[in-house]
Amino acid sequence: MPFPKGFLWGGATAANQFEGGWDADGKGASVPDHIRGGTVDTPRLWDKDIDPNVYYPSHEAVDFYHHYKEDIALYGEMGFKCYRLSINWARIYPTGMEEEPNQAGLDFYHKVFAECKKFDIEPLVTISHYELPWGLSEKYNGWTGREVIDHFVRYATTLFNEYKDEVRYWLTFNEINIGVQAMGRIMSLGMQGDDHKPMFKLEETPEEASDRFTALHNQFVASAKAVVIGHEVNPDNKIGLMIAGNMTYPFTPNPIDVKEAQDKMNMANWFCGDVQVRGHYPYYAKRYFKDHNITVRTEPGDDEILAKGTVDFYSFSYYMSSCASLDPEALKAAGNMFTGIKNPYLKASDWGWQIDPMGLRIYLNAVYGRYEIPLMIVENGLGANDERAEDGKFHDDYRINYLRDHIKAMKEAVEDGVELMGYTMWGCTDLVSASTGEMKKRYGFVYVDRDNDGNGDFHREKKDSFYWYKKVIASNGEDLD
Repeated sequence: MPFPKGFLWGGATAANQFEGGWDADGKGASVPDHIRGGTVDTPRLWDKDIDPNVYYPSHEAVDFYHHYKEDIALYGEMGFKCYRLSINWARIYPTGMEEEPNQAGLDFYHKVFAECKKFDIEPLVTISHYELPWGLSEKYNGWTGREVIDHFVRYATTLFNEYKDEVRYWLTFNEINIGVQAMGRIMSLGMQGDDHKPMFKLEETPEEASDRFTALHNQFVASAKAVVIGHEVNPDNKIGLMIAGNMTYPFTPNPIDVKEAQDKMNMANWFCGDVQVRGHYPYYAKRYFKDHNITVRTEPGDDEILAKGTVDFYSFSYYMSSCASLDPEALKAAGNMFTGIKNPYLKASDWGWQIDPMGLRIYLNAVYGRYEIPLMIVENGLGANDERAEDGKFHDDYRINYLRDHIKAMKEAVEDGVELMGYTMWGCTDLVSASTGEMKKRYGFVYVDRDNDGNGDFHREKKDSFYWYKKVIASNGEDLD
């Protein structure tokens, strides 16, 4: 069985990792503009004041702002049916609190969508992809402040109205479930961190956890309100959620490991999906909040808002799986902001992310069986240290092998009966890593001349995977050789 006709093959990027032009044409600073670069061994540090003597990777990223025509033409050459991108909130509302949008920011994305249209590429727009304006973070402690909901709704409404004839696929928040974890406080929820300290905070008090889940609740309410408005502006809009997908297995058949895996799947994956698809908090959340002394601050009417603003489709990222155990001696592995036990049956990338194509098929079946709404994989790929070969080219067979195996797993899931809309591979053009701030960790079909220290002229080069993915799209996923 082939992939469905009209399957949305393509690629994905995020403005804070890709766009650059951080202060161009009236754009304000966003939270990532205050985060330094790091490495796999050195954490990224958070600065409350931008230091002109420090390198911040998001400031220039790979300069899509001045290369968008070239980049989109390359996507057109590959045959993209869909391009997932995010709009940088601070480019539209520089502090997040203005009454009127920045016209230059609106115009930039009109130009981007016009280029997409030239090549019959459907834009899939993420409204908020870790790009909270710094002004909202500073004034309200990010999403902890209930006031941010109204600022987001104004921003989303502006986008729906401004681009109603250009965009019909939308996502409200990127990887919203990262907010379930303490490490999601700064990047995902825009909460204020300790100056010059790592952006990923792993320990917190019950009061801090209560603030974090209140911030996440505010995102749920904001998303639901945006879904309702988006459908009112254009009934043809398809508006989805976006989850950081992570398949978790019990490390052993020991019932305590099975229960631990179930608990991790509930909170890490299903919690946010249950709220946004089913329209209410799941039963197991009450026990979790009680056990962790968490109080979520809500307001009257929130339940009705959540019930009304459910999403049209479920999208997710998938890079790896992990195992769960209560054995303190088990070896830890980390990937895409998740931690888990290393699976002895799997290999791992250079960054320690366990490679598990079968896990993608299992996850697709689990999600579809739970919700029975259309699914879309909007991030998947292999971060690797691509090096130029003696012939001057980039032969990334390892990336092709990774993607081939995951597309095969997708095909099996479709045959299983899963309703899959599309697949946008992550970092189709090399970009800055969100977790480490590196350029060395490359995902793309297209190489960008840029290094970890901000050196390079931004020129683009095609890798072997570019030509391979072009064949995949042309054959609707049948030619994977």
